[in-house]
Amino acid sequence: MLQISKINKSFGGLKVLNNLSLKIEKGSISGLIGPNGAGKTTLFNVINGSIKPDSGSVQLNNYELIGLQPHELFEIGVLRTFQIPHEFFSLTVLDNLLVVPPNKIGETFFGQWFFEKKIKKIEEINVKKAKDILDILGLSHLEKEYAGNLSGGQKKLLELGRVMMVEPEIILLDEVGAGVNKTLLKKISNIIKKLNKEKKYTFIMIEHDLDFISKLCDTIIVMAEGQFLTQGNIQQIKSNQKVIDIYLGKS
Repeated sequence: MLQISKINKSFGGLKVLNNLSLKIEKGSISGLIGPNGAGKTTLFNVINGSIKPDSGSVQLNNYELIGLQPHELFEIGVLRTFQIPHEFFSLTVLDNLLVVPPNKIGETFFGQWFFEKKIKKIEEINVKKAKDILDILGLSHLEKEYAGNLSGGQKKLLELGRVMMVEPEIILLDEVGAGVNKTLLKKISNIIKKLNKEKKYTFIMIEHDLDFISKLCDTIIVMAEGQFLTQGNIQQIKSNQKVIDIYLGKS
């Protein structure tokens, strides 16, 4: 589904990704771990078009992604959430979801003039979808609250909700558990499982909490020094001597 082949990326002579190759299966939940400086965030930046690699290929369903901008990748279903949520703090929780769907015909003067009834219908559909998503997330009671007033965990849930508005192919989660209390972390985990099972969303997550990802991920991928080291389930990862020496022994 997502094939990453021989990716190289250097910054000022420092090689951050070194001939990196790995594969993410469609409909899977994959954890990405490794020591600081392993290249995990840089890999995410390459996948979502924030930076261009020096060489290599990233293909989604055999379609080349290298060279596409983040907004183009967004439109084909490659979405990313961040360790620090990027909500529109001055908009309500509901409006944060409603601004997400791309290519809204009502955004153009021509569309407003000629497709008024169609625009109204689409808006009604989007509002219903957004409210259904807030219900799933347990945020319905906060739909009129300004997003900037939410807790850190609630903002992470809101980011997931924004992702759900566009029916993604693949979702990149950057430390979704960082700064989240255990109750909300369990809710986030259950929602990810639900979306994966019912919607068949594919997830890749950078995460340092091994207990969290061991209960959530189908497979765990280990990176070190910009390279693929190994992958497997949590038992295989914890018993791998290279992983112990490079990562687990230091964590």
